[in-house]
Formats: sequence, C-alpha cells, structure tokens
Amino acid sequence: MRILLAEDDPLLGDGLRAGLRQAGFQVDWVRDGLAAERELRAEPYAAAVLDLGLPLCDGLVVLQRARASGVSTPVLILTARDAVPDRIKGLDLGADDYVLKPVDLAELAARLRALVRRAHGQVQETLKAHGVELDVAARRATLDGVAVELSTREFDLLHALMLQPGRVLSRDQLEQQLYSWGHEVESNTIEVHVHHLRRKLRPSLIRTVRGVGYALMADEVSP
Repeated sequence: MRILLAEDDPLLGDGLRAGLRQAGFQVDWVRDGLAAERELRAEPYAAAVLDLGLPLCDGLVVLQRARASGVSTPVLILTARDAVPDRIKGLDLGADDYVLKPVDLAELAARLRALVRRAHGQVQETLKAHGVELDVAARRATLDGVAVELSTREFDLLHALMLQPGRVLSRDQLEQQLYSWGHEVESNTIEVHVHHLRRKLRPSLIRTVRGVGYALMADEVSP
C-alpha cells in the first residue's frame, strides 16, 4: 500500500517513514503543506498521514482544500495538538482518524490498515478468495491452509487485487499502488508478478482483461 506522509520534522519523518516501510507500506514523504496538498490531488494514495503544523500551509487547510476538491483518500491526522476543539475540527473537516504524538508505530500501522480496509468495504484484516487467505497485518499468505512464500511486491499486488475483487486494475494503477518515489519500474514488471502469483497460487485466480489490466476473480470472494 502506498501512502503519503506529510511531516516537517526531519527526525520524526525519517523514523515514521522507516517504521511504516517495515510494516509493509510504500511511503512518499513531503515536508510542507503545499506539497501535501499537491500530492493528495495528484496521486491515488491508499491513505495519508497528515501533520497539522506544516510550513507554507497548515494541515487543516490542506485537508479542507483536498476534501473540497473531491479527494477521498483516507486521512489520519498525526499531531501534537491535543485540545478537544482541534480534534473536533479535524474530524469535521474530513479526517478519518486523529492521533496524538508520540504514537507507537505498530498502532499507527494498524490504524492505517483499518482506514484502507474500511475505504474498500472490508471488515476483517484477513482477505479470502478461492482458498487463498491474505493476513495483511502479518503479511502472510496461505493456499488451502498451507503457507505460500510471496515476495514483497507479489504480496502487495495480491493485496491490491483482493481489496477490490472483480474490479479491473490497469498496469499503471497497480504500479502507482506498489511503488513509491524513486523506484524505476520496468515495462513488464506487473506482468512478471502476476505470472509468479498464478504459479504459486491458482492459475485462474487473476484474470487478464486484454488491453485493460487485471482483476481478481470475484466468485466466492469473502471479506
């Protein structure tokens, strides 16, 4: 899952980025409010972590403008502003969660997974389809109860497809979800990952829609 991190403190931002990457997130990090607003409008992030005390543009203003322009990305506010009116204002302006600093990284990762899950209408952390189970928190996959070893990208690709069973996702959409800034992606990378997933799991699990993209077979999918 690719997320946006908006945090101006270099030490905290670096720690959050490293910790969230360890938890399986692809993280794009910006350090001011104008950059945060620009990226929220431009990129289809799975979620965003937004500090309020950002230079150039306050986080609440960023949030308000993003929601007014139709951005539906789940937003978690992470801030030192602990006054109740600040929390109420943040939630009323469109934040999906409001967390006070300092935060435990494991809790932050769990909250982000919950936001992404709810945004896709999923109620459980484990996704299931055709005998395949994906434990997102543990980053573990099984087929008919037997553990299957997946690479980081294979897991992320399968997760993206299982979040939206039956929906066709283009190669560009999948690349945007799997890779953060600075990663060079070869033209056939997604095709290679799909091939490996079919070989390790079920050949019929992922359907190719020629000229469009890929979709998880929707039959018998359960949350």
